[in-house]
Amino acid sequence: MKKRMRMLASLALAGTMVLSMAACGGKSDDAAAKKDDAKTEQAEETPEGKVLNIWCWNDEFQQRFNGYYPEVKEVAEDKSTTTLNDGTVVKWTINPNENNNYQDKLDTALQAQASAAEDDKIDIFLIEADYALKYVDADANVAEPLADLGITDDDLADQYQYTKDIVTDDNGAQRGTSWQATPGLFAYRRSIAKDVLGTDDPEKVQEKLKDWDNFNKVADEASKKGYKMLSGYDDSYRTFSNNVSAKWVDGTTVKVDPNLMTWVDQTKTFTDKGYNNKTSLWDDSWNADQSAKGKVFGFFYSTWGINFTLAGNAGEEGKGDWAVCEGPQPYFWGGTWICAAQGNDNPKTIKDVMLKLTCDKEIEKKITKDTQDYTNTISGMQEFADDPKFGSEFLGGQNHIKLFSEVAPQIDMSKTSPYDQGCNEAFQGAFKDYFDGNADMDTAKKNFETTIIEKYPELTAVEWP
Repeated sequence: MKKRMRMLASLALAGTMVLSMAACGGKSDDAAAKKDDAKTEQAEETPEGKVLNIWCWNDEFQQRFNGYYPEVKEVAEDKSTTTLNDGTVVKWTINPNENNNYQDKLDTALQAQASAAEDDKIDIFLIEADYALKYVDADANVAEPLADLGITDDDLADQYQYTKDIVTDDNGAQRGTSWQATPGLFAYRRSIAKDVLGTDDPEKVQEKLKDWDNFNKVADEASKKGYKMLSGYDDSYRTFSNNVSAKWVDGTTVKVDPNLMTWVDQTKTFTDKGYNNKTSLWDDSWNADQSAKGKVFGFFYSTWGINFTLAGNAGEEGKGDWAVCEGPQPYFWGGTWICAAQGNDNPKTIKDVMLKLTCDKEIEKKITKDTQDYTNTISGMQEFADDPKFGSEFLGGQNHIKLFSEVAPQIDMSKTSPYDQGCNEAFQGAFKDYFDGNADMDTAKKNFETTIIEKYPELTAVEWP
């Protein structure tokens, strides 16, 4: 089915790249059948470029690279370049992700890959789960199989399976790798939990929030105490969208999953009853609700969200007043994958970057220890989970890695599609007027249909449950 769905307007790329990559180092079907050791030997004999071009949408990977890749020699003051020990200059191209901006610019650059000068070619580009399939599709011929770089299954054996599945094409070739896994939890204010539930103990709070019926009951109890259960419309969305029964698109039909309509019903109820603060993700009011002055019970957050966004918004006053529990359903949110662009001129360096930053357990553990991020070695995370001395100061000493390690194996990527980012954004946006009472259900549905067909002209219909 995925092959029928790769007709994205922004990826006229597919046909172009299939032809052009043959001219710039892409693998033909016959070449792809050669043994891995022959490919590795050939890559080692190929002179490396003087510039390693990396494309991404924010500075997260740049920070990981500059901070933990052992070959980094120096970083430019403006951080636009990084110099490696062998003299290679890493050039960073960062384009914000909003409104498909990053993808559109990346697609244009990849279309020009064959004709680009050697040191202008994209070597590494980053992708997210919501649109990963678009770039790892074998027919698109955009991301190079890791095996072609000489990276083996044994090298990747300690990584979480879902992080490999999302970047594996229909032929079984893995075309990307990640330094992180992003299972989600429910982060709650300890002081508010004590006031509403009489306890802030994570196990006892989890018992009160173990499913949606119980979660909704606590929302009512919190409201009576003057608190909001959630900040805004979007807070619980990923928990519902990660537990759907099918992919967004079947053939050329968009199919709205019943679980997404359950999110709509819950959010409408929460809005009407005052259980949320009518904010949207990332806006100023949403950020403020996470401060020490906030009156919101909790937030659904994955690994990166807790140690970066939430901790930053909570500030010093909030340190120790937060904890995490599993919440009503397992889910994941986000994640970043490293891909090698077909036609790159730095295969040896790319291989080393991937192995060091995504497969080296000691480097991964150092990232976790320094940043509290959840990294992508199963054995490494288990070591932290089993360590009675490990804990987060921000979470009052709680070992959040232990909870994350229980959720991560439950993540299922089988329902993802190349249309996820666009469909999820359009769906959330279309229903905000409905939540506020400025549009009825039918109007919200029509608005979604209009947006999605305009975004993806190749899709012909929207089917509602």
